[in-house]
Amino acid sequence: MHQFSLRVADELGEAVKAAAADRGQSVNAFVVAVLEAVTDPAHAGDDAARLRERLARGGILSVQGPPRPRPDRAAFEAARARAAEGTPLSDLVVAERDAR
Repeated sequence: MHQFSLRVADELGEAVKAAAADRGQSVNAFVVAVLEAVTDPAHAGDDAARLRERLARGGILSVQGPPRPRPDRAAFEAARARAAEGTPLSDLVVAERDAR
């Protein structure tokens, strides 16, 4: 059995501890599950899909709901055009500052 020692930022260390606690696991068990999920090359597909599958099989992927379909290109472009018609954020900030 291998043993690793590593240094991580305080924020990452706390996040890993919290994630392990949320799942009722020790930090070691959680990290082992993550590493096993990430290093299993059994599934084909793009990198993101393979990683999601590995994390799900390891029991460490939080699924928020069914995947949403992408909007069609025309709907996307229409929304982009409407968004460009608004007031720039910088103008809103200046107006708010001037109002004070």
